[in-house]
Amino acid sequence: MSEHILVVDDDSQITSFLKRYLEKQGFTTTCVGTGREMKQVLDKQKIDLCVLDVGLPDANGFELTQEIRRTSNLPIIVLSARDESFDRIFGLEFGADDYVTKPFEPREFVARIRSVLRRSKLEGLAKKTIQSEQSLLQFGHWVMNLSERTLTHFDNGKDANLTSMEFDLLRVLVEQPRMVLSRDQLLDGARGFNSIVGDRTIDVHIMRLRKKIEPDPNQPRFIKTIHGIGYCLSDDVTRFENPTKT
Repeated sequence: MSEHILVVDDDSQITSFLKRYLEKQGFTTTCVGTGREMKQVLDKQKIDLCVLDVGLPDANGFELTQEIRRTSNLPIIVLSARDESFDRIFGLEFGADDYVTKPFEPREFVARIRSVLRRSKLEGLAKKTIQSEQSLLQFGHWVMNLSERTLTHFDNGKDANLTSMEFDLLRVLVEQPRMVLSRDQLLDGARGFNSIVGDRTIDVHIMRLRKKIEPDPNQPRFIKTIHGIGYCLSDDVTRFENPTKT
């Protein structure tokens, strides 16, 4: 299900352009021109992110941002025609997640939207982790739940459907990001010191794992082969876990 973006701006040229462009990028988009209409939409619909112009005919965008932030963690990107550092700081201090000046480059704007949405999802996952005492590891677009032994793509919610061996091998790599591990080290971490499996078996599991998690398995982004040694996870990993767990 696509994310729902609410664009609040009284410039019809901007809203009509953004509606077309964002929908081509796969977003559901609703556009309104006043603060009053914005509140009506927020009351009735589930919105994933709000693009909010500062200079509305009936309200100040900074004040609306502050008002929303009192009761909601809705991601907000503030739009303004002023490229003043004071306004930028002002908007962020009032609770905006990002600040974009007009005119803007459409591709960069969409990249900022995706970045804010991704950060919002990670913060939501962190809160759920603390509440449920789960431990999560995130790299790229993937979230590994160590308690439930699942790997989920958090942009679309799809499970990678890893086998037990694939999950354990990936866990060893993810728990030691950017560290080169030999095939023996991977096997020891995944199955224990008493396991006996040939190098070729590890290579086959890695090949299958890449097919499930890599954007292009032939040019892996995450699991890199270090010739003559083994493999490593070449991405940063963020860990979320309950600090009260013992």
